[in-house]
Amino acid sequence: MGIKAALPKYEIYSYYVMLCLAVFWATSWIFEVSNSNINRKAFKTSVKPSYFGRKMDTSDFEWMMWFSTFRAHILFALSGHVLFAKICSMLAPQYRSLVYMVYGVLAVWTSMGWTYVTLILSHCILLYSISLVKIRWLCFVTGLCTLATFKCEPFLSWEAGFVQGDFELRHVLFYGGCGFTIMRCMSFALENCEKKDGNYNILELLKYNFYLPFFYFGPIMTFDKFYVQVNRSDLTRKDGELWNISLHGLIHLGVVIVVDVLFHFMYILTIPTDMKLLKHLSDWALVGLAYFNLVYDWVKAAVMFGVITTVAKLDHMDPPKPPKCITMLYMFAETHFDRGIHEWLCKYVYDYLGGKHENVLEELVATLCTYGITILWLGPCEVVLFWAFFNCFGLNFELWTTKFFSMEPFVSLEMAMSEATSRRIRAVFNTFNFWCIVLYNTVALNSLDFSKLVAKRLLLKGGLSNFSHFFLKSLLIFNFFSGFPITTILVMFVTYCLVQVIKERERKQALIDDPDPLPPAPPLNAAAAPPASATTTPAAQPAAEPNKEKAE
Repeated sequence: MGIKAALPKYEIYSYYVMLCLAVFWATSWIFEVSNSNINRKAFKTSVKPSYFGRKMDTSDFEWMMWFSTFRAHILFALSGHVLFAKICSMLAPQYRSLVYMVYGVLAVWTSMGWTYVTLILSHCILLYSISLVKIRWLCFVTGLCTLATFKCEPFLSWEAGFVQGDFELRHVLFYGGCGFTIMRCMSFALENCEKKDGNYNILELLKYNFYLPFFYFGPIMTFDKFYVQVNRSDLTRKDGELWNISLHGLIHLGVVIVVDVLFHFMYILTIPTDMKLLKHLSDWALVGLAYFNLVYDWVKAAVMFGVITTVAKLDHMDPPKPPKCITMLYMFAETHFDRGIHEWLCKYVYDYLGGKHENVLEELVATLCTYGITILWLGPCEVVLFWAFFNCFGLNFELWTTKFFSMEPFVSLEMAMSEATSRRIRAVFNTFNFWCIVLYNTVALNSLDFSKLVAKRLLLKGGLSNFSHFFLKSLLIFNFFSGFPITTILVMFVTYCLVQVIKERERKQALIDDPDPLPPAPPLNAAAAPPASATTTPAAQPAAEPNKEKAE
């Protein structure tokens, strides 16, 4: 059945209403828990005094680094890049890529020291030398071995000694700069293997690697795209392009303010660290915490990459898009939190080994290699291994399920039912898939214990809340919806509503991207036939406007 299967409007509206009620309900629980446990021991280390006369959740180091502690330093470096890039674009646009490289080298030298620049250059020269051989597997092996030196001793300690000074951002910038450098160098080497005539110049690799907006924190843009965009001669902008860039910048600023305000009222990052408190929470509070943690991680990635990509767009670049929102995901094949890494892995590993992703064995090999490289990129540890195993299994299980249901008698059964019924049945399966994605990814974002507790409450048995008095005063009937299996059924139904809303959005987008074809034009000799208006009944007249129903 096609993606364009429609449901009645009243059904879609009822799904929206259920989602709004569920979000309000879960948010109320978390707000009550945050305010009732402000003096707990776990809260004292990460919840600190801030604005509004309230305390703020400061447990996320990345967020605080970007938008609080080192906000001025990051803005200063990026503003300098924008200023020099604009001057160069006006005076000597043909040399703008060279100016990007020079400014990037000077910024890295100033922040990390000349020995760190030497270390980065040594890795660039090594992988450039290997790329001249034009053997794809050798470039991969060299790049992965180089990446492994930043993840294991004694190589890690030896290379970390190249960083001068002792400041708080030292380790973050060291790992970020080195890790992204290796991935960029591997992209350059693999693209050079595909180049039939000669080789790329090493200067192109240095321009690619030392582009400051992408250097420390990404996202990764593959070399083939960067090379085309940075050497573009036409720097004219489309009508309204600069306005759109400014609007996106303001939106990111607004999101930062909203998240900062919410951190003063909802401690969604600190609560999952207190297992004693979690055991006394209601099922709805646990489910809301798991979901909101994933949504926050997407918001953080979208805003951080959004700031960087805004600067890149000012340089006439087309950087990777922000990650797809977790709320819009119900398939493992579309799950990612960094679109740059996602596109890099798909191009050089997953799609290269998996082909059309129809063969079960090829898909298994492709996913194992993809997640193997991801484990090395993130750093091998127990949490990362669990996360990679579950997501790798989920991705393959989707293909196995698709293959199974593409056989008889399932195909005949689906063809015999209406498109709306088929969509509802598929949404039921997608509902369970959605919560597999949530539970598997909370392992990496929070902890294994938190994921086990959420799964136990959701699938095996429920728990009663010590904070039910808050709702007894206002929503007495909701106290009934607590514990297994009532909570499980309700959570799955709400998720089913969410999946249907996502499918409705995809249906409308599919109609825009690929509209239904118009009926064939009447033959040329139709003029000799009797006038159609004389024989057409009023009921048949709407058929002359095939796009009207779809537009409605």
